[in-house]
Amino acid sequence: MLLSFADRNLILTGYTGPNQPPIGQQIAERLKMRYVNVELHIEMREGMASEAVRTRYGDARLKTVESEVMQDVLLNRSSVIRVSGQTLLRSDYAKRLGETGPIICLVASLGAVLQRLHLSLGRNYHNPHERALAIGYLKREWAVRKLDGIHEIDTTYLSEADVMNTLIGIWQQSLISN
Repeated sequence: MLLSFADRNLILTGYTGPNQPPIGQQIAERLKMRYVNVELHIEMREGMASEAVRTRYGDARLKTVESEVMQDVLLNRSSVIRVSGQTLLRSDYAKRLGETGPIICLVASLGAVLQRLHLSLGRNYHNPHERALAIGYLKREWAVRKLDGIHEIDTTYLSEADVMNTLIGIWQQSLISN
Protein backbone atom coordinates (compact mmCIF):
# COMPACT_ATOMS: atom_id res chain seq x y z
CA MET A 1 0.00 0.00 0.00
CA LEU A 2 1.42 3.35 -0.98
CA LEU A 3 0.33 6.28 1.12
CA SER A 4 0.61 9.90 0.18
CA PHE A 5 3.20 12.08 1.85
CA ALA A 6 0.56 13.61 4.13
CA ASP A 7 -0.74 10.22 5.28
CA ARG A 8 2.53 8.53 6.32
CA ASN A 9 2.97 7.56 9.97
CA LEU A 10 6.05 7.36 12.14
CA ILE A 11 5.91 4.35 14.45
CA LEU A 12 8.10 4.32 17.58
CA THR A 13 8.85 1.34 19.78
CA GLY A 14 11.67 0.11 22.00
CA TYR A 15 13.00 0.72 25.46
CA THR A 16 15.86 2.91 26.55
CA GLY A 17 15.10 2.91 30.26
CA PRO A 18 12.40 4.20 32.58
CA ASN A 19 10.99 7.69 32.38
CA GLN A 20 11.77 7.96 28.69
CA PRO A 21 11.36 11.51 27.51
CA PRO A 22 8.16 12.13 25.58
CA ILE A 23 10.07 12.21 22.30
CA GLY A 24 7.13 10.91 20.30
CA GLN A 25 4.89 13.70 21.54
CA GLN A 26 7.56 16.30 20.80
CA ILE A 27 8.11 14.96 17.28
CA ALA A 28 4.37 14.97 16.62
CA GLU A 29 4.19 18.61 17.69
CA ARG A 30 7.20 19.54 15.57
CA LEU A 31 5.81 17.81 12.48
CA LYS A 32 2.25 18.97 13.20
CA MET A 33 1.04 15.37 13.36
CA ARG A 34 -1.29 13.58 15.74
CA TYR A 35 0.33 11.61 18.61
CA VAL A 36 -1.08 8.18 19.45
CA ASN A 37 0.19 6.28 22.49
CA VAL A 38 -1.19 2.73 22.38
CA GLU A 39 -0.44 2.03 26.04
CA LEU A 40 -2.29 5.18 27.10
CA HIS A 41 -5.31 4.19 24.99
CA ILE A 42 -5.39 0.78 26.69
CA GLU A 43 -5.20 2.44 30.10
CA MET A 44 -7.96 4.92 29.23
CA ARG A 45 -10.21 2.15 27.94
CA GLU A 46 -9.76 0.05 31.08
CA GLY A 47 -9.37 2.81 33.65
CA MET A 48 -6.14 1.30 34.95
CA ALA A 49 -2.56 0.52 33.93
CA SER A 50 -1.94 -2.46 31.66
CA GLU A 51 -0.11 -4.35 34.38
CA ALA A 52 -3.07 -3.83 36.71
CA VAL A 53 -5.39 -5.25 34.03
CA ARG A 54 -3.07 -8.24 33.65
CA THR A 55 -2.90 -8.79 37.41
CA ARG A 56 -6.61 -8.34 38.04
CA TYR A 57 -8.17 -9.97 34.95
CA GLY A 58 -5.38 -11.97 33.36
CA ASP A 59 -3.34 -11.83 30.18
CA ALA A 60 -6.28 -12.86 27.99
CA ARG A 61 -8.26 -9.74 28.96
CA LEU A 62 -5.28 -7.48 28.34
CA LYS A 63 -4.70 -9.01 24.90
CA THR A 64 -8.39 -8.55 24.03
CA VAL A 65 -8.32 -4.87 24.96
CA GLU A 66 -5.01 -4.44 23.16
CA SER A 67 -6.52 -5.99 20.04
CA GLU A 68 -9.50 -3.62 20.18
CA VAL A 69 -7.21 -0.61 20.59
CA MET A 70 -4.91 -1.76 17.79
CA GLN A 71 -7.83 -2.07 15.37
CA ASP A 72 -8.47 1.64 15.96
CA VAL A 73 -4.77 2.57 15.86
CA LEU A 74 -4.30 0.87 12.49
CA LEU A 75 -6.73 3.39 10.99
CA ASN A 76 -4.56 6.38 11.95
CA ARG A 77 -2.74 8.33 9.28
CA SER A 78 -0.35 11.27 9.56
CA SER A 79 0.43 10.24 13.13
CA VAL A 80 3.35 9.50 15.38
CA ILE A 81 2.40 6.20 16.99
CA ARG A 82 4.07 4.90 20.16
CA VAL A 83 3.53 1.15 20.55
CA SER A 84 5.30 -1.45 22.65
CA GLY A 85 7.52 -4.03 21.05
CA GLN A 86 5.46 -6.73 22.71
CA THR A 87 2.34 -5.49 20.95
CA LEU A 88 4.11 -5.37 17.58
CA LEU A 89 5.12 -9.01 17.98
CA ARG A 90 1.50 -10.12 18.30
CA SER A 91 -0.69 -10.76 15.30
CA ASP A 92 0.40 -8.93 12.15
CA TYR A 93 0.57 -5.47 13.73
CA ALA A 94 4.20 -4.82 12.75
CA LYS A 95 3.50 -5.69 9.13
CA ARG A 96 0.34 -3.61 8.96
CA LEU A 97 1.83 -0.58 10.74
CA GLY A 98 5.00 -0.89 8.65
CA GLU A 99 2.87 -0.33 5.56
CA THR A 100 1.94 3.11 6.91
CA GLY A 101 5.44 4.34 7.76
CA PRO A 102 8.78 3.35 9.23
CA ILE A 103 8.91 1.46 12.52
CA ILE A 104 11.83 2.68 14.60
CA CYS A 105 13.05 0.83 17.66
CA LEU A 106 14.83 2.98 20.22
CA VAL A 107 17.54 1.10 22.08
CA ALA A 108 20.42 1.88 24.41
CA SER A 109 23.37 -0.15 25.60
CA LEU A 110 22.64 -2.55 28.45
CA GLY A 111 24.96 -0.53 30.68
CA ALA A 112 23.06 2.69 29.94
CA VAL A 113 19.70 1.01 30.58
CA LEU A 114 20.93 -0.44 33.88
CA GLN A 115 22.27 2.96 34.92
CA ARG A 116 18.92 4.58 34.11
CA LEU A 117 17.13 1.82 36.01
CA HIS A 118 19.39 2.38 38.99
CA LEU A 119 18.64 6.10 38.98
CA SER A 120 14.88 5.59 38.71
CA LEU A 121 14.50 2.64 41.08
CA GLY A 122 16.83 4.01 43.74
CA ARG A 123 17.39 1.44 46.46
CA ASN A 124 14.79 -0.87 44.87
CA TYR A 125 17.39 -1.46 42.15
CA HIS A 126 19.24 -3.68 44.62
CA ASN A 127 16.13 -5.82 45.07
CA PRO A 128 16.77 -8.79 42.74
CA HIS A 129 13.05 -9.21 42.07
CA GLU A 130 12.56 -5.55 41.01
CA ARG A 131 15.66 -5.61 38.83
CA ALA A 132 14.67 -8.94 37.25
CA LEU A 133 11.23 -7.54 36.38
CA ALA A 134 12.80 -4.50 34.70
CA ILE A 135 15.31 -6.59 32.75
CA GLY A 136 12.57 -9.03 31.71
CA TYR A 137 10.57 -6.10 30.36
CA LEU A 138 13.64 -4.90 28.46
CA LYS A 139 14.13 -8.31 26.84
CA ARG A 140 10.47 -8.49 25.81
CA GLU A 141 10.57 -4.98 24.34
CA TRP A 142 13.77 -5.57 22.41
CA ALA A 143 12.52 -8.85 20.90
CA VAL A 144 10.89 -6.72 18.18
CA ARG A 145 14.39 -6.02 16.84
CA LYS A 146 14.35 -9.47 15.20
CA LEU A 147 11.55 -8.50 12.82
CA ASP A 148 12.31 -7.48 9.24
CA GLY A 149 11.99 -3.82 8.37
CA ILE A 150 12.63 -2.44 11.86
CA HIS A 151 14.96 0.56 11.95
CA GLU A 152 17.06 0.79 15.07
CA ILE A 153 18.50 3.85 16.77
CA ASP A 154 20.98 3.48 19.61
CA THR A 155 20.22 6.40 21.91
CA THR A 156 23.03 5.65 24.39
CA TYR A 157 25.16 8.67 23.51
CA LEU A 158 22.59 10.85 21.77
CA SER A 159 20.97 13.94 23.21
CA GLU A 160 17.20 14.21 23.09
CA ALA A 161 17.55 16.70 20.21
CA ASP A 162 19.80 14.28 18.29
CA VAL A 163 17.31 11.45 18.79
CA MET A 164 14.49 13.64 17.53
CA ASN A 165 16.46 14.79 14.48
CA THR A 166 17.46 11.21 13.64
CA LEU A 167 13.87 9.98 13.94
CA ILE A 168 12.55 12.79 11.78
CA GLY A 169 15.31 12.13 9.23
CA ILE A 170 14.36 8.45 8.95
CA TRP A 171 10.70 9.40 8.55
CA GLN A 172 11.52 11.96 5.87
CA GLN A 173 13.73 9.45 4.05
CA SER A 174 10.84 6.98 4.05
CA LEU A 175 8.73 9.63 2.30
CA ILE A 176 11.32 10.03 -0.44
CA SER A 177 11.88 6.31 -0.97
CA ASN A 178 8.19 5.41 -1.21
